[in-house]
Amino acid sequence: MLLAPLIAGAETAQKLPPVTVTGEAEALEAFGGSPVREQDLAARRAATSDTARLLADAPGVAVNAAGGISSLLSLHGLADDRLRILVDGMSLISACPNHMNPPLSYLDPAQVESIKVWAGLTPVSVGGDAIGGTIAVESAAPEFAKDGAQRLTKGEIGGGYRSNGDAYRGHVSVTQASENISLRYDGAYAQSDNYEAGGDFKNFTATGRPGQDLPRDEVGSTAYEVHSHQLGLAFKDGEQLIEARAGYQDIPEQNYPNQRMDMVDNTEYRFNLRYRNRYQWGRLDARAYYEDVDHKMDFGDDKQFIYGAAPGIVAPGMPMETESQNIGARLMGSIDLSEADILRLGGEYQRYRLDDWWPPSPADLTGMLNADGEPATFGGMAPNIFWNVNDGQRDRMAVFAEWERTIDAQWSTLLGGRYERVTTDTGPVQGYNDMSAGYAQSAAVFNAEDRERNDDNIDLAALARYRIDPTMDLEFGYAMKTRSPNLYERYAWSQNAMAAIMNNFVGDGNGYVGNPDLDPETAHTVSASFDWHSADHARGLKVTPFYTYVTDYIDAQRCAGSGMMMNALCAGPANDMARDQFVVLEYVNETAVLYGVDLSGYLPLADTTLGAFGVKGLVNYTKGENRDTDDGLYNIMPLNAKVALTHAQGPWDNAVEVVMVDAKDDLSDVRNEIETAGYALLNLRGGYERQQVRFDFGVENLFDTLYDLPTGGAYVGQGTTMGINSIPWGIAVPGLGRTIYAAATLKF
Repeated sequence: MLLAPLIAGAETAQKLPPVTVTGEAEALEAFGGSPVREQDLAARRAATSDTARLLADAPGVAVNAAGGISSLLSLHGLADDRLRILVDGMSLISACPNHMNPPLSYLDPAQVESIKVWAGLTPVSVGGDAIGGTIAVESAAPEFAKDGAQRLTKGEIGGGYRSNGDAYRGHVSVTQASENISLRYDGAYAQSDNYEAGGDFKNFTATGRPGQDLPRDEVGSTAYEVHSHQLGLAFKDGEQLIEARAGYQDIPEQNYPNQRMDMVDNTEYRFNLRYRNRYQWGRLDARAYYEDVDHKMDFGDDKQFIYGAAPGIVAPGMPMETESQNIGARLMGSIDLSEADILRLGGEYQRYRLDDWWPPSPADLTGMLNADGEPATFGGMAPNIFWNVNDGQRDRMAVFAEWERTIDAQWSTLLGGRYERVTTDTGPVQGYNDMSAGYAQSAAVFNAEDRERNDDNIDLAALARYRIDPTMDLEFGYAMKTRSPNLYERYAWSQNAMAAIMNNFVGDGNGYVGNPDLDPETAHTVSASFDWHSADHARGLKVTPFYTYVTDYIDAQRCAGSGMMMNALCAGPANDMARDQFVVLEYVNETAVLYGVDLSGYLPLADTTLGAFGVKGLVNYTKGENRDTDDGLYNIMPLNAKVALTHAQGPWDNAVEVVMVDAKDDLSDVRNEIETAGYALLNLRGGYERQQVRFDFGVENLFDTLYDLPTGGAYVGQGTTMGINSIPWGIAVPGLGRTIYAAATLKF
């Protein structure tokens, strides 16, 4: 669990063979843990369309709510870009000032075959440009006909329904293969309306659109629709494998309850080419990939669309567009120095380009009048294109070396070092006009700066495993990890409050301004994992304490203002001293510590004529502090626990689960983070699998409890969201009310 904490309850009364892993993680068998079992994945797929939520029960993992298929993951309090997320070996990047399209949103849960997680102590061969850990998600590996068989034909079709939000989903996969060639197609569809909380969580109904209101228990801006497709072609000759994959995803709608804007279109194309072979000296693994994202935002159905800039001038929405290209390559050789020693040498390259611009609204001022009745020469969001990031560039080049040694039957070690050169830059910017909100002065100061930054980053890892006896294992180690700022942290330039609140990927409702002089974050982590289990692994307990010290941690402070600052909401007492309202912040480097402990365990209770009964559970505790300000770190999941009574008999697999979460009162004061109360939920799950058919069903939040999501951010899902404080402050995004779900899968 130290290096790869996986979905809790992987050990169940009914043992299943592990899923074969063929991704980046397979080279690290000694320190890489084991994949999530297919039975556990199947049970969780039925209850969600969000791939990130497949990890909701992993020790140390928190799911930070966002869009319905785009939650952000956190490992030991470090989230989003502080994690390296690999999708079929590709290092993907969110292309949005609100991070509405995180890497895991591009895979449907039905397309996921295996998941591996390294929290904190990450081998350098799977790390890089991250301080919180690595998550490697793999879709189905290519399959081939067995020796002597002329053809392999197989497939799967499935669908499901969730009552809360009237949510539907479906998927299909088909494989045609010979002994040496494999062709596979995967397709998926999901949609949902707004979901309902367990009760009234707000005292207003207005959306800002004439004649359109939302009930007080309806969580605005939570609807979505998504179409996903993936095609794979593979060739095999002995140990040699050549694999090509092409993916396409279209999201015509995904709304966000904790963001001022909504996704009104997102199109992604990706191409992934891999070569693998085993030689006498070891193994070679090479990969190259390309991803193109076209992303659009505006106000969805639950947010005000028409804004008046002056008499006779209106702003019909606020269109925002982002395009990105992500090109990457990776080469790694695993050299068998001896029966006990493996040396891994490798290099990576990533070239990332981003354009983020906001077309004028209205697009044409012809015939419009200003407040004095004269022809309008500008509007609040016109006549120019607002360039948020113009020709943003972020390039990474890395080399690494890693030595894994099996000393004897009890001891094994892993030592590694990694060097990365990260270069960021961006072109000149402009505001909507030169006559309001200080756009011209802010842009002029930004454009006059030398914006190129070069970071030389070092990662180190020293890990060890000691098998004390057949029932007890100890893993421990130290890691130093470094991450360079993303493009928005460095280059979101406008201190205008309206522009700043559009640059927010943490969902707290505040506005953010970038800082070109940010230094890379460096995390020093020590951790140990104590694993007690019976000789037959029928019962076990794992305890993992951890401590992380981060220098140059990218936190926030109230926007201080400068000669380029013209907006009083960013500089001055109104922003500096505000407590119960949204504020404008700027990124700064400070010092932080995070520490805590993860516990997980499983125990058989009885094996009777009624079936095998057991219990499994986990407890997560994380504390985060800013040592420079004595403030709490933002979005740290409070103490939480899950306990499930499991039952298995023949084709049946059932569970009764209790989820308990403590109150969140250790807050980030600089952000005016919202306090949430503790709660407990009861969930019921059932599964039936026989031959090629599987049924899943259950009830989440059986008693329809009203509760707030501790890491769900601020509710800004309806109303006049463009104004920084024109919507109520202090409402947390609530969790789902009672949800009944059912799903079926047929394999052929």
